Amino acid sequence: MRALTKTTLAETAVEAIRGEIIARRWRVGEKLPNEASLSSMLSVSRGTIREAVRVLASQGYIETRQGSGTYVRSTINLGRPFDMARRAGLRDQFEARLALDVEAARLAALRQTPEVILQLRALLKARGNYDGGDKTAFIERDLAFHKAVIAASQNRAMIEIYEFFSVSIAETIEATLGEDLPEPDMQAHVAIVDAIETGDPEAAGSAVRRFMAPVVATLDRLLMS
Repeated sequence: MRALTKTTLAETAVEAIRGEIIARRWRVGEKLPNEASLSSMLSVSRGTIREAVRVLASQGYIETRQGSGTYVRSTINLGRPFDMARRAGLRDQFEARLALDVEAARLAALRQTPEVILQLRALLKARGNYDGGDKTAFIERDLAFHKAVIAASQNRAMIEIYEFFSVSIAETIEATLGEDLPEPDMQAHVAIVDAIETGDPEAAGSAVRRFMAPVVATLDRLLMS
């Protein structure tokens, strides 16, 4: 195997080891080289190898036997059906969220005030951009903004429904901070506030749809793959 030079070393290590398993370098039931050997083969740290082993084990390619080593379990991704199920569930979550966010933005546009717009812009400023730091704190800031849009609708039932589904909403936000789905950027968030400020419900609804479209399209592509 060739030494790795990519910055995403753990991911590349996963690809390299998985490629060798699929190519039958190590057959099902055969023991993989130990951590130190794999580290030397790929010119990465042992910590990177441990992360790669964890990922491959979760996908069903290998299994770790306490005190014995790591063995090839399968040459196919046994975890893929679970990934597909999770993605299908996320698709449903995003659809439900889209329905709520679109109608809330429409109502917010009809009922907006200068104070509401100032609050939304302040929350966006506090939200900032995700820089790979504290994920939980960022999700809370992003959720606070979206809850404020819902609150701006002045529809008590909608506010309560959104609060009830807040855990699910947070999961959709977290999903966009990973590698599979695109995170709506600051410009997309600002566009929602700008549209609400116009007082045009159609513009506000369209801004939310544009905000969510890349995520839904990516999920659809992943489900088809």
